[in-house]
Amino acid sequence: MPEGPSIVILKEALQPFKGKKILEVSGSSKIDIQRMKGLKVEDFKSWGKHSLICFRGFYLRIHMLMFGTYRINEQKDAVPRLHLGFKQGEINFYSCSIRLIEGDVNDDYDWSSDVMSEAWDAKLAEKKLKKASKLNVCDALLDQETFAGVGNIIKNEVLFRIKVHPKSIIDKLSSKKLKELVKEASNYSFDFYEWKKLFELKKHWLIYKKKECPRCKLPVKKDHIGKGKRLTCYCDNCQVLYK
Repeated sequence: MPEGPSIVILKEALQPFKGKKILEVSGSSKIDIQRMKGLKVEDFKSWGKHSLICFRGFYLRIHMLMFGTYRINEQKDAVPRLHLGFKQGEINFYSCSIRLIEGDVNDDYDWSSDVMSEAWDAKLAEKKLKKASKLNVCDALLDQETFAGVGNIIKNEVLFRIKVHPKSIIDKLSSKKLKELVKEASNYSFDFYEWKKLFELKKHWLIYKKKECPRCKLPVKKDHIGKGKRLTCYCDNCQVLYK
């Protein structure tokens, strides 16, 4: 599943089509996609793992799910969920979820909860965590209302960076450690973004899907922790359990 930084990269790649008129619309999506034909794209935005295509009075929310992909000015050998053709160029989305939502996107999204947004509010994130004090840190980091854009890779790497065991509970963290958790959720997302653009993300993984802890040289533990039972990689030795 693409994480927030990948969706920001997609948003940036789509900018040449901003203000351009859609001349062709097709795809397997069941929504009224023909409504977009002849309209100009007002804007492209992103919020967490949501890619947003904005029109006057409505917008599309695209979620890549687990295996969604896209192609710009090229096609895959498959029927797209959505194809948008312009005078110069095309956009194709595959294996994703697409919803058409009435209204203004700014009325529906809280940009301050997006870890890569200019409006990101770290203090607000801290307040939300304190209200969800009994949460496991794994679940807290994947809560999109608090950390929009943070996915499983970021979760694993952030907890390793700050030396927190994934089975730790939020209210057992010190105020200093809580601030560190919030800060690194955003910091690592921007690192992810830079590495992804250079096609070298995996080269920088320290704990995710690794066999040995780079700090302790001990075997990495792998477990499925939290509500979603997502793969979690950690070191029992250097990541402190706060419980």
